[in-house]
Amino acid sequence: MHETTIEELYTYIGKNVAKYRKEKKMSQLDLSLAMGYKSVSVVSSGEVCYKGKHFNLEQILKISQILNIDMCLLFQKTK
Repeated sequence: MHETTIEELYTYIGKNVAKYRKEKKMSQLDLSLAMGYKSVSVVSSGEVCYKGKHFNLEQILKISQILNIDMCLLFQKTK
């Protein structure tokens, strides 16, 4: 991961959030509400890095707690 750009890292995180959210059978709205948001925009934008939007560390911590996964899983390189 030494040659990974920050944009690539945000992409890995977004894809991993989507993957683990779907494995837990949660919708984007379910995850957004559990995180304390009233719409899906934060989750939907963060999952696909829409217009440069990405998850911050606080959101990543909340997501890992809500999905009951190790936060490190969200940083793993996706294929």
